[in-house]
Amino acid sequence: MPNLLYCSRMRVAILADIHANLAAFEAVLDDIQAKGGVDEMWCLGDVVGYGPDPGECIKLLRQLKFVCVSGNHDLGSIGKLDLSYFNPAAAEACRWTAARLNPVDWRYLEDLPATVQKGDFLLVHGSPLEPAMEYVISTGIAAKNFSFFKSRYCLVGHTHVPLAFKEEVESSKSITLSTGIGLVLGEKRMIINPGGVGQPRDGDPRASYGIYESEGKMFRLYRVDYDIQATQNKMVRGGLPMTLVSRLESGR
Repeated sequence: MPNLLYCSRMRVAILADIHANLAAFEAVLDDIQAKGGVDEMWCLGDVVGYGPDPGECIKLLRQLKFVCVSGNHDLGSIGKLDLSYFNPAAAEACRWTAARLNPVDWRYLEDLPATVQKGDFLLVHGSPLEPAMEYVISTGIAAKNFSFFKSRYCLVGHTHVPLAFKEEVESSKSITLSTGIGLVLGEKRMIINPGGVGQPRDGDPRASYGIYESEGKMFRLYRVDYDIQATQNKMVRGGLPMTLVSRLESGR
């Protein structure tokens, strides 16, 4: 079967870590449309957790037919991952989320796969070695993980920080991703993180996502303003931990 990602012109939106932040999610979807739309949309997990709108975000994902993998907060919110793995605020948010999921939401999260293969791309949340839990945050961790997937590229989330790693001989090289500067995906294998939609942690509070264009094999990072205060107000009214509320402003 031919690889459709390379034998035809195709645009793919790549999102991660929506974290039940509907305002950020909708702002990203609007930005995708403003940029001409895409042929497919991929989500790298953590649809829920932290934020105030888990059901609404799941509903949008289902309506738009996202290809999606499970994240640790998705698993924690439905009892598939012990909450002892989470810090106290994250664990509280998982319990809060679980109490607000309807049966359709619950089933959607239960059915999410740990990994998905799309052409030359492996989609995971954490890492190929530990799909739900490992943070790919250093060249050493990235170098180790190249042995655990066979495709040319791997897309990850989990860290909420946009970053890429390129495989080198017995090592890897980190590549900072910046808005407006495209990353050409060449022959060398890469691990790519588009940053977080709903809770960025790189010091920039704007929602982060990427678009891949098969023509030219180009990945571009985008940042989008959204109504942070509206999300914070929902979180306060819902009784979510204040540490989660305040960090949205700083992007940390």
